[in-house]
Amino acid sequence: MMDLGGQTNTADLIKDGTDATFMADVIEASREVPVIVDFWAPWCGPCKTLTPTLEEAVRQAGGKVKLVKVNVDENQMVAGQLRVQSIPSVFGFVDGQPVDAFMGAVPASEAQAFIKKLVDLAGGGGLAEALDAAEQMLDEGQIDDATQVFAAVIQQDPAQPRAYAGLARAQLINEDLEGAKAVVDQVPEELAQDPAITAIRSAIELQEQAAGAGEEDELRAQVEADPDNHQLRFDLAVAMMGKGDNEGAVEQLLELFRRDREWNDAAAKEQLFKLFESLGPKDPLAQSGRRRLSSMIFA
Repeated sequence: MMDLGGQTNTADLIKDGTDATFMADVIEASREVPVIVDFWAPWCGPCKTLTPTLEEAVRQAGGKVKLVKVNVDENQMVAGQLRVQSIPSVFGFVDGQPVDAFMGAVPASEAQAFIKKLVDLAGGGGLAEALDAAEQMLDEGQIDDATQVFAAVIQQDPAQPRAYAGLARAQLINEDLEGAKAVVDQVPEELAQDPAITAIRSAIELQEQAAGAGEEDELRAQVEADPDNHQLRFDLAVAMMGKGDNEGAVEQLLELFRRDREWNDAAAKEQLFKLFESLGPKDPLAQSGRRRLSSMIFA
């Protein structure tokens, strides 16, 4: 509904909800646009800060989201079902399902980011944009937030290989190798050969190798003492990958290939290919490494 000034009617965007109206105000309404549910109480100090912040952010969104405020003192059923243990608690609903949440008062910038994430998940900004944002979160160390977005994308559209790959990558960053493998095991068969999936499989294999590698400093000293020991150099490269030093690993593997390209069934070349695949085709290190390897192969 629009008022005479051409602005979205606030009454359509922000309302008080109850246990009795929750189905209509939140579950059904979120099938049209995302709905934010703000669980609050009159005695809650942080709620008095957060609620106006949410209201302003919803108004600024111009109808892309709605806000339903639920007084937990008067409406305990839904709060109990969602396991609300402290207030303020805020949930974001898309297509009838809770897809994101946070607790406590947050600044306006975080409220706006929360809304943008919901809009992206609902398709207002496209799932691709949501995945772009989640991947950026991973790069910036916001692992939990990224994990929530990846999981929500999978829930909305299970045919998104980047979402599975991102979720598995988040597990690897958290050093949860088994968790990453479990995510990849859930990938639909028709997505198994997608580049994003093959890349994360390679990353998992490399991480498994690194788990059994020796200490990097000790291996480096041994390689310096015995530079013609190819196994030691290979093990050093694996240990370096386990520490995240992919650039150093590439240098060691290229040196091993230069010394003996056929050693151990061309293990150096195969390990380089696996590392490049895990980094992705657009990664600068993968691109430069492939060029250097190619020049050595065809020299």
